[in-house]
Amino acid sequence: QVQLVESGGGLVQAGGSLRLSCAASGRTRYIYAMGWFRQALGKAREFVAARTWTGSSEIYSDSVKGRFTISRDNGLEMNNVQPEDTAVYYCAAEVHGTLTLNELATREERWDDWGRGTQVTVAI
Repeated sequence: QVQLVESGGGLVQAGGSLRLSCAASGRTRYIYAMGWFRQALGKAREFVAARTWTGSSEIYSDSVKGRFTISRDNGLEMNNVQPEDTAVYYCAAEVHGTLTLNELATREERWDDWGRGTQVTVAI
């Protein structure tokens, strides 16, 4: 099992930047991919971005592409944030490596371990 702890959330003005971190511990040697998801109030959790542990591949949802970046330490760099980015952000780990990142992006149930989330609020 991999333990994940997110941090770095908070209140940010629209157009600003924020950096989320995801600290991983435990069986990290088995991680195939790290991902970020978010859940806005009253909405379903949605995929944001993912990156293979080796850094060989990464993908982003259309809503954040060009604004968000997964860093080498599995953090999430958020630039030009907008009010619609307000949500609880979760990092996740996948340890089997049997699906591609594109497949994992649409199969939330295939992610093995989750953090408890960190709130990001974007003010107008």
